[in-house]
Amino acid sequence: MRYLPLSNNDRADMLGRVGVDSIDALFADIPANMQIEDLENLPRRKSEMEVERVLSRMASKNVSASSVPFFVGAGAYKHHVPATVDHLIQRSEFLTSYTPYQPEITQGTLQALFEFQTQVANLTGMEVANASMYDGSTGAAEAVLMAHRITKKKKAVLSGGLHPQYREVIEGITHQLPGGSVVSMPADPMGTEDILAQIDDETSCVVVQSPSFYGQLIDLKPIADKAHEHKALLIAVFTEVISLGLVESPGAQGADIVVGEGQSLGNPLTFGGPYVGLFATRQKYVRNMPGRVCGETKDAEGKRGFVLTLSTREQHIRRDKATSNICTNSGLCCLAFSIHMTLLGETGLKKLARINHTNAIKLADMLAGIEGVEVLNDSFFNEFTIRVPANADDVIEALAVNGVLGGLPVSRLEPGKDGVQDLIVVAATEVNTDEDRAAFVSALKEVLA
Repeated sequence: MRYLPLSNNDRADMLGRVGVDSIDALFADIPANMQIEDLENLPRRKSEMEVERVLSRMASKNVSASSVPFFVGAGAYKHHVPATVDHLIQRSEFLTSYTPYQPEITQGTLQALFEFQTQVANLTGMEVANASMYDGSTGAAEAVLMAHRITKKKKAVLSGGLHPQYREVIEGITHQLPGGSVVSMPADPMGTEDILAQIDDETSCVVVQSPSFYGQLIDLKPIADKAHEHKALLIAVFTEVISLGLVESPGAQGADIVVGEGQSLGNPLTFGGPYVGLFATRQKYVRNMPGRVCGETKDAEGKRGFVLTLSTREQHIRRDKATSNICTNSGLCCLAFSIHMTLLGETGLKKLARINHTNAIKLADMLAGIEGVEVLNDSFFNEFTIRVPANADDVIEALAVNGVLGGLPVSRLEPGKDGVQDLIVVAATEVNTDEDRAAFVSALKEVLA
């Protein structure tokens, strides 16, 4: 019972209080075909050493991002993280501190979060930012819920360039809203959709990603203007925070809420998490913003101090007043983000962004020179989409066999959709060398031959 402290009576009492007959009833909203009936092919128990050996064998089957030329992006990017970042976040005062419920003993954590918020607000061109979200996708869903609260309307229009997983999270979280509706535009690799036609007086918000999932840079200003005409909000999304070092900020383009993924600064790929969601908005909407906001104050002696100015989670306030229950801040990931951002500074971030963009242009030009390969984007940052004269999934698998991780087949995130089976999203960052690009081109030519 060491790891299973509840008795059968305890479980029965809990189920009775919730009002269901069995634990299975708690999973009624999960489709039956997605539920696992049994732990197939898993032994009931093994020793720690045996488990380590088994998992090590499984891990050895992976091709690590650092071992081959790597051009995968689509929401998670391989960047160089300075050794200083890991050294500092490993300090015990950072690594062990968790939730700043008691400001008198967590001043360091609160100050770090305050500085993180300042950096995010400056990057996004907004007036206020919170102390982070779980990740970019849940942050995007929170932004839609926030827009519904502000506008008192429940129609969300999602751009066809929005990351498919972000779209699924938004649809999954908002589908139970009474009277709520989500209009998802078709896949849009080149940014040619007529999203303006979808905005009307029933629209609560328009969600647009720039650079888009396909890499296309989108002019947000006309979308913001049309949204505001109908008293709707523009939610600007990004998955590559490095782009904000070179691209005009969403706030300057008229966005009302800006949300995105901050993984690229300070946080490695780590098989998809933990990551750090960035969330910023205009001052007038701050009381509808989910999560925590750290503020600066003075103590009884007049000394500078930090507190939680707004805390809108269920842990802090009455449940009926809470804005969300999925908005915990990713404290350690925030710290890594802020340390990396501080090391770069404004000049360093711009230089890093320029290197990323330059590397992407070089790669796009080289790939466009391969017979049968078409680069679809005319304006991009460090990511773009190519069309290949074959099934994209087969091409990527063949490239991997040849020692190159050449991007993401769109069909993996958009299964069954027409017109995407030959599309590959390719990312180029500062870690890619001339040798990496040459290897990619050579391997792709061989695969397509």
